[in-house]
Amino acid sequence: MPGAVRLFRAIGVRQVRIACGLILFSYLLSHFANHALGNISLAAMEDGLDYHMRFWRDPVVATVFFTAAIIHWSLGLWALYERRQFRYPVPEMTQLILGLSIPLLLVIHFVGNRLQAPLYGRTFSYAQVLIGYWVNRPYVHWLQFVLLIVAWTHGCIGLYFWLRLKRFFSWAAPYLLAAAVLIPSLALLGLVQGAKEAIALSADPAWRAANLTGRGPTPPQRELLDSLIVYFAIGYACVLGLILAARGGRLLWERRHGTVGLTYPDGRVVRVPRGMSVLEASLRYSIPHASVCGGKARCSTCRIHLLGDPRALPPPSRREAFVLERVGASIDPAIRLACQLRPINDISFSLVFPPHMNAAGVRRSVKVNSGEERYVVCMFVDMRRSTSMAEKRLPYDTMFLINRFLGAVAKAVEEAGGRPNQFVGDGMLALFGLDCGRELACRQALDAVTRIATNMERLNLELATDLREPIRYGIGINGGEAIIGDVGYRDHRVFTALGDAVNVAARLQDMTKTFDCSAVIADEVCGAAGAPHDEGSIREAPIQGRDRPILVRLLTRTSASADAQHA
Repeated sequence: MPGAVRLFRAIGVRQVRIACGLILFSYLLSHFANHALGNISLAAMEDGLDYHMRFWRDPVVATVFFTAAIIHWSLGLWALYERRQFRYPVPEMTQLILGLSIPLLLVIHFVGNRLQAPLYGRTFSYAQVLIGYWVNRPYVHWLQFVLLIVAWTHGCIGLYFWLRLKRFFSWAAPYLLAAAVLIPSLALLGLVQGAKEAIALSADPAWRAANLTGRGPTPPQRELLDSLIVYFAIGYACVLGLILAARGGRLLWERRHGTVGLTYPDGRVVRVPRGMSVLEASLRYSIPHASVCGGKARCSTCRIHLLGDPRALPPPSRREAFVLERVGASIDPAIRLACQLRPINDISFSLVFPPHMNAAGVRRSVKVNSGEERYVVCMFVDMRRSTSMAEKRLPYDTMFLINRFLGAVAKAVEEAGGRPNQFVGDGMLALFGLDCGRELACRQALDAVTRIATNMERLNLELATDLREPIRYGIGINGGEAIIGDVGYRDHRVFTALGDAVNVAARLQDMTKTFDCSAVIADEVCGAAGAPHDEGSIREAPIQGRDRPILVRLLTRTSASADAQHA
């Protein structure tokens, strides 16, 4: 039940619009695949149309499809009314304009083909439609080309906005782009090839008599169909005009009911009408403000931290509360989404993310609140004698060797469940416990030690002919409470951990030189992981700044299996 409640809280107007858009895009994809069969033959198009119609004209599927179409279109009109201003990126404005133009282009195709079935009991084959578009009314097939391109582009932009925050998007993007270009190209070529074949067949009088004679609308019927197209265009224009008029009326109402002041981190104060979100205010006054999803409450990059009492503001909506909870920020009432917060009083705030945060940064980010404190296990790994090795090698060879070392270590950390976090020279900081509990994080860290030893044995074996001596390394592991979040400046920010637990791990790594071992691990970590107790490996390690030493366990430079036994 909690999962169902969480799913319900995640659903907002935009999520419904996305779901309906996916249904419409599925139909479009099926239709394009059918058109592409024209590159094979007209007969293949006709066979494909039969399967296409069997599925999409099933009563249940048709009901879902038309319901999704009506909802998606209605929510698009609502989005036009809801926008307070239009200083949005070009892709978003392009998607909006293309979406508003689709009904005007679609009505010609819908009335000319689909509406004749309920009105006159007449259905058409591919050949009849292509002849009608290419021969009887040649300008119509150009309108259909425009409709296909407009609808496909509108859908692809929507998919891009939806998928770009997903972690798989960075590697899937080239393939998706190739599909986005290839599918409509094949569909349009298929229509052209199918039309050529249909026109060639129409030269045969017998074929024309069997397939075209008496199949088209009569002049009175054509006049009625054309008038329906004109009436729809007029009605649609009136609907758009009413929405724009409603926007003007809302603006007048808001101005009469006062304004609120927004104080930005740099001290700048702007006044906006009540009802405008903080993000819309930033866009109106061209103030940089991160918003990867475009203000749709699908990311949290527009987050702000309120300065003052947050109880005087409207509570978060269901969708805003879900997003804040998902990123671990719901515990602090002063953290809000700028795209959803519509203040009714003057407020001051600071930005949580840098103004230039992009989608790549969101995909790389961890789902925790910036500055959250939690238990993590920190591992420092350092390559021994890299300086002396560099003196006897070319710079490129040195970088190659260090990259091979860091790659082997990072792979071991990832396979164990940790996260390679920072690379500094020939060393690396890895974190465990970002998405799991204390005991599992400790077990993952010890598992990583074993995997690193295994990877180093393989690497030394591979490079045996190039190395005068095997690669050595030192590992320091410690666990404790640390502050995790992004640090840096503007676009040069990295996710990392700060605190005493990190500093102690770094010092334990340095102690591997003193104790002449491969790893120094805090005894607390070994105990939490359930590692067997070994008196012979326990030592007291003095830590600078602490009155008392801490207990640690030493792992000697042995094989991976032996290291595992010591742990």
